[in-house]
Amino acid sequence: MPQSAVLDGTMHKTHEWLNAIGDELGSRNDRSALAALRATLHAVRDRLTIDEMAQFGAQLPILIRGLYYEGWNPTSDLLRKSHDADFLDAMRRELKGHDELQDAGRAAKIVLKVVSQKMSSDEVDQAIHGLPRQVRELWEEARRPPPPESGKA
Repeated sequence: MPQSAVLDGTMHKTHEWLNAIGDELGSRNDRSALAALRATLHAVRDRLTIDEMAQFGAQLPILIRGLYYEGWNPTSDLLRKSHDADFLDAMRRELKGHDELQDAGRAAKIVLKVVSQKMSSDEVDQAIHGLPRQVRELWEEARRPPPPESGKA
């Protein structure tokens, strides 16, 4: 496969992910979708062991994988501090300047829902298994289908 086809494919996949996130956010603002994706992936990454983090990252499309690893520092002290830090607080810090994304819980659920739709259930299950309880519960909630609307005929 020519390199341009690989790049075209990953660009297409990345746009699909960003469009899905933007649709869920209620805005096709690529800047907001990218910020939500980056903050969520970094917060997830920083709560996995190095092996789990690498396994999860390997399943991401190439461009999104670069975003996932952006700024990563694998020193053991930093990893331990990141793992223990509050997931949503970490996201809020990374989302500063994005007023439209200040509901970090909503942004995280949207991104985790899209990740769950774009990756296989087995890959997502492996990532969820290694996460702290707070993040596992948030991700499981994002994966649940919305309750049926009642009262509509």
